[in-house]
Amino acid sequence: VLIDFGLSRHRELPDLMAEEFRLPYGTAPYMAPEQVLGVRNDPRSDLFALGVLMYFFASGIRPFGDPQRLKGLKRRLWRDPVPLLKLRPDTPLWFQEIVLRCLEVNAARRPQTASHLAFDLKNPAQVELTERSRKIKQDSFFAVLKRKSEAESAMIERPPEAAMGSASVPIVMVAIDLSNGQEDLAKPLRQTIAQILERTQNTRLACVNVLKLARITLDSSLDAEGNNKHLNYLVKLKDWVHPLGLGNGKATFHVLEAIDPAEAILEFARVNNVDQIIMGARTNSTMRKILGSVSGRVAAEAPCTVTVVRDRGISGATHDHK
Repeated sequence: VLIDFGLSRHRELPDLMAEEFRLPYGTAPYMAPEQVLGVRNDPRSDLFALGVLMYFFASGIRPFGDPQRLKGLKRRLWRDPVPLLKLRPDTPLWFQEIVLRCLEVNAARRPQTASHLAFDLKNPAQVELTERSRKIKQDSFFAVLKRKSEAESAMIERPPEAAMGSASVPIVMVAIDLSNGQEDLAKPLRQTIAQILERTQNTRLACVNVLKLARITLDSSLDAEGNNKHLNYLVKLKDWVHPLGLGNGKATFHVLEAIDPAEAILEFARVNNVDQIIMGARTNSTMRKILGSVSGRVAAEAPCTVTVVRDRGISGATHDHK
């Protein structure tokens, strides 16, 4: 049961509370820096508050204490919290990375949506580790002094109206078939991915391959050469995506083992709140006509938009949207 919407703000209606009050208001330990400065229309403020909760649950200490005055509230604009590794040396690096990212002063450096944050928490091995993950000391006195000399308004990012909805920073899943005979689809599939990434900033690309298991016989985790199949396909996925020239943290890689590839793709999309699925369609065959295609089932049952890319030789690729 969700209760207590007293300080909430409607995305489309006038903010009457902002008109009535001129001072920041909320529960002091969990207020984001932009809220302290009076900005109430940024959904990423909730991710800051969630970061405070995760920090508290992991350490038993609130990262910014419980200040009762405006001066104490503003301290979080320039004074970073004690790293969790200092308080709990057994803290996983990926967890400290996520928590400290949520607690960034500038919302542009936090996860951009709750879906992005949930994706990282469900896939800790895919979290990009930066210097945050290994911090054991707070920032130096001079770093803090430099921040205190900056204009407060320059330390935060006011959200553009276009960024209010989660669709503006989506999680895009691309289902990649690494089996032989699918090379012709690779180029149009990459072109489609590049076009989507060019249109939308901060998009998270989840690259997925399904390692199909046999229904009856026992499957070995090793291939004919004795190499680990799962690891081998992870390497192939990264090689497939490499021509796109994505920077660190823009893509994650997942090899799913399943008897039913379509169900595996659909389940991944549901669990990770995927906004769009991109996949290629195999050429027609008698078996596909009898049993149905993976792309056809995904397009019919997916909880999100599906783009199916086909290769038609000279005529190029076409896209089917749901």
